[in-house]
Amino acid sequence: MFPLEAFYNSCCGSEPPSRKARLERKLKFLKRMKDGLETRLSAVNAAIGTVERQVSEEDSTDAASA
Repeated sequence: MFPLEAFYNSCCGSEPPSRKARLERKLKFLKRMKDGLETRLSAVNAAIGTVERQVSEEDSTDAASA
């Protein structure tokens, strides 16, 4: 198994990151994930609104032709 210390020493300096640094990276990752999900949710909400509008237009067209 690849030792973590060797990885940190080769790319990140001589010491592994502190707990605070790990938590800050995790927080940044989670915020980016949340932003992406909010964007996708906005798109889904817009699509729902469009379909609901189309359904109501179909209902009014059906009622007018009856």
